[in-house]
Amino acid sequence: MAASISIWISFLLLALYVLFANKFQNTWTGFSFESFRYIIRNSKLALPSAAMICLEVWAFEILVVLAGLMPNSEISTSLVAICVNTEAIAFMITIGLSAATSTRVSNELGAGNPNQAKHAMVVTLKLSILLAVAVVVSLSLGHDIWAGFFSDSHSINKKFAEMTPLLIPSIAVDAIQGVLSGAVRGCGWQRVTVLANLGAFYFIGMPIAIVLGFKFHLYVKVRKL
Repeated sequence: MAASISIWISFLLLALYVLFANKFQNTWTGFSFESFRYIIRNSKLALPSAAMICLEVWAFEILVVLAGLMPNSEISTSLVAICVNTEAIAFMITIGLSAATSTRVSNELGAGNPNQAKHAMVVTLKLSILLAVAVVVSLSLGHDIWAGFFSDSHSINKKFAEMTPLLIPSIAVDAIQGVLSGAVRGCGWQRVTVLANLGAFYFIGMPIAIVLGFKFHLYVKVRKL
């Protein structure tokens, strides 16, 4: 309920801003039937772009559902949910950079400046790596405090600390992947990325998770070497 209310408030505030801000007078003159001419053209880009994000988000949500099928499902579900939410919060930073990369790359390519498009991607990629390092360091040093925001259970917090070494590289790589996905969207290669996400998450990642979790009985444990 709180999330839905927040989204509606955000939508209404943005709508009011677009309607009444002077800076949009020359860029948007209101609704027009002419816009319907571009629905099909825009949908060819918008739908694959949405599919890219959905395939990734749904994969993490499926992991939470699978955790409910494991023994001691309360602890398993709580632990996986903490990891998924931690990954999602870290990705919120990267997805903003991804959107910026997509816009810059598409604008520069449209203007016939491929070198500038490449430069924009490289700069944003470096920034995403810097932010990923900051998140990783914070999580490494403060994983107990972070887990305490989600649960006051000592056993869950302890298991989350054991999962942190696996979570950290995932966050770091996801930061880079987010920016690269933005560059791909800017190039208009959404369909390629949809296939890449489908294969990576559902034909590689998900089967590995199921086999390790249920066949080898790792569940959400990390075995120390």
